Amino acid sequence: MNKIFFISVFSILTLNVMAQEKIVQTAGRTQLGEFAPKFAELNDDVLFGEVWSRTDKLGLRDRSLVTITSLISQGITDNSLVFHLQSAKKNGITRTEIAEIITHIGFYAGWPKAWAAFNLAKGVWAEDTAGKDTKAAFQREMIFPIGEPNTAYAQYFIGNSYLAPISREQVSVSNVTFEPRCRNNWHIHRATKGGGQMLIGVAGRGWYQEEGKPAVEILPGTVIHIPANVKHWHGAASDGWFAHLAFEVPGEDTFNEWLEPVTDEEYDKLK
Repeated sequence: MNKIFFISVFSILTLNVMAQEKIVQTAGRTQLGEFAPKFAELNDDVLFGEVWSRTDKLGLRDRSLVTITSLISQGITDNSLVFHLQSAKKNGITRTEIAEIITHIGFYAGWPKAWAAFNLAKGVWAEDTAGKDTKAAFQREMIFPIGEPNTAYAQYFIGNSYLAPISREQVSVSNVTFEPRCRNNWHIHRATKGGGQMLIGVAGRGWYQEEGKPAVEILPGTVIHIPANVKHWHGAASDGWFAHLAFEVPGEDTFNEWLEPVTDEEYDKLK
């Protein structure tokens, strides 16, 4: 059986086993629940609860791209665009990408619309300007590259992560980098035999936690052995960037099962 490409939590998922994240939206009921209850229900339960939640058909990043393109093209630059720009950032669209996206839209939808959208996008991605300097400084701390944004799996992360393949011979190894507070969802590396994963801290400070156990701090040189079929998560500490090497452990019938996000309440208990 061919090995599944597997870096940290980056596995190729088969659709029949991929855990589909349910999008929870309450803005409709919060703002219009008494005035227009049916509209609020359609907004929260159908548009977001059903359409946005069909991530097995189209990922959240692509849905964000389609939505902001549609809104800007119509000249809608109110709070709804701000919300979707914020969602696009959360879903993995970077500062460089949003600048290119809006520039492209400007040629088709109109220059004034692009200007209006840029004024909003600058605010949403403002912290990324300072973040670029911090990211560059973090890169100087380690010998492995930070790599490219992990856009393909952004829907399973809170915050931005990056992936740099290191080796694909004998054992798959990649350097995985997390911005401050970034962490992946709870997940399980399934296997009927063998399988699992090993992490080695490279730079910064992070966390690893198995369900029902205290979180373990990961520092440069820390080795984490993750057995197959164990529910867990890992990511950066709140005060800085973090990177670890991820080693695939060969096994049979291996796949990655994505579960619920690690809530802020759970995460903020860690110091």
